[in-house]
Amino acid sequence: MNLDSTAPALAYQSGFGNEFSSEALPGALPVGQNSPQKAPYGLYTELFSGTAFTMARSEARRTWMYRIQPSANHPAFVKLDRQLAGGPLGEVTPNRLRWNPLDIPGEPTDFIDGLVSMAANSGAEKPSGISIYSYRANRSMER
Repeated sequence: MNLDSTAPALAYQSGFGNEFSSEALPGALPVGQNSPQKAPYGLYTELFSGTAFTMARSEARRTWMYRIQPSANHPAFVKLDRQLAGGPLGEVTPNRLRWNPLDIPGEPTDFIDGLVSMAANSGAEKPSGISIYSYRANRSMER
């Protein structure tokens, strides 16, 4: 137990019932309301709901976000030339498997292009299953 009176006071997250708040700048969160007409710092208010609208309010799981730009202000989505998931499944084997280390790419390769599918037990379009990837990258993501 530290009885030193010069020790800094502990700071706890505000919230009740496992609901917390944090802010990057002081005063960025509106006080006493979730969706003000004008949010501090000119931020956009967005609600991310993790439950159906028929849930009781006390059981609803939600996140209020205050963003510099609205999430709908994104460019059009385009399909990648190389899809991350959905490749064909290989033969099932009961034997132990071992992989050699992946080769280091000879040309600049970012995280997405460096993903290598190692194992999967279900297709990507199925509601259950897992895929295991490894990656070999030698360049950071630019965008």
